[in-house]
Amino acid sequence: MEKRKWNRSGIETSLLGFGCMRFPVTADGKIDEAQAEKMLDDAIAAGVNYIDTAYPYHNGESEPFVGKALKKYDRESFYLATKMPIWKIETLEDAKNVFEEQLERLQTDYVDFYLLHAIGKERWEKIKTLGIIPLCEQLQAEGKIRYFGFSFHDNYEAFEEILTYRNWDFCQIQYNYMDTCEQAGDKGYALTEKLDVPLVIMEPVKGGSLANFSEDINEQFHKLDPDASIASFALRWVGSHPNVKVILSGMSTPEQVADNLKTFGDFKAFDEAESQAVEKIVEQLKARVQNGCTGCRYCMPCPMGVDIPRNFAVWNIYHIYGTYDHVKREWENGIKPEEKAANCIKCGKCEAVCPQKIAIREDLAKLQAELDAAK
Repeated sequence: MEKRKWNRSGIETSLLGFGCMRFPVTADGKIDEAQAEKMLDDAIAAGVNYIDTAYPYHNGESEPFVGKALKKYDRESFYLATKMPIWKIETLEDAKNVFEEQLERLQTDYVDFYLLHAIGKERWEKIKTLGIIPLCEQLQAEGKIRYFGFSFHDNYEAFEEILTYRNWDFCQIQYNYMDTCEQAGDKGYALTEKLDVPLVIMEPVKGGSLANFSEDINEQFHKLDPDASIASFALRWVGSHPNVKVILSGMSTPEQVADNLKTFGDFKAFDEAESQAVEKIVEQLKARVQNGCTGCRYCMPCPMGVDIPRNFAVWNIYHIYGTYDHVKREWENGIKPEEKAANCIKCGKCEAVCPQKIAIREDLAKLQAELDAAK
């Protein structure tokens, strides 16, 4: 198992971290505890020592299950990460109570890696106002938290403000070869290197989007290594960045565990040829975008209730990845029927204010027809 040394603390974590957000579930939506525990056991036996959960995962069931499943192991043999649900906190007393509840759920006296969960500009202001950082620093002084950090979802400017606010032990960002300019992105990665803040990475396979493409793209990956899964290239791309200490994978099946253990059991950083090949693939994928919608929402509100930017986002993703599976959930369950492109009456109000001069009416008709046909 590939391991990474943390410069400041001297600890060593497995580069593969087990993300406990997507365990297999039973027919009634509960965690399939027998299968999930076997998956955790297999990963730990292969050398995975970083286990990541959070208060809301699996409707609050993840922390209690993980605490129970890990109880048979020596507490010093693994690193346990969980997160404070800032959206649930309204007072400092709430924060104290939630943390103590998490310790009870996890059946532990301390958390190795404790994160302020899913921080952006708005939640960051709340954190400062409530005094949550001094509280966590006190918990760290008491030995209840060993390493204190945050997970991030916002733009680079917000990331820079938060990262430079204090001397963080680590932070967690979304990072993959398709999203180098999204959220913290490449600029954020470079800043963590400059400040020597170790990185934990989430969404390395973009929620599964980088595990399978249209056949022409898949074939290009197979030419690089016919025995490697498509997902393994995304994981190796992230792992080729030296300041990345843990890559989280939310594994849902034993097959995913086995494939990831294969990737990280004999880990190989990208060589120059692979880097160039993936850059070329990314260019091809991004060239499939159907229109230049930036999501600025100048076109909103639509008088008929159509969520124009959201429709275009789904359409563009469908064309980028080339399979309906990539947009099935969002198109069928995310966008409400009354918000879909089919409700457009071609009034033209949106096109009059669109900074990108997109033929919105024409494109809405196209996307509705294409996605209906794909469905």
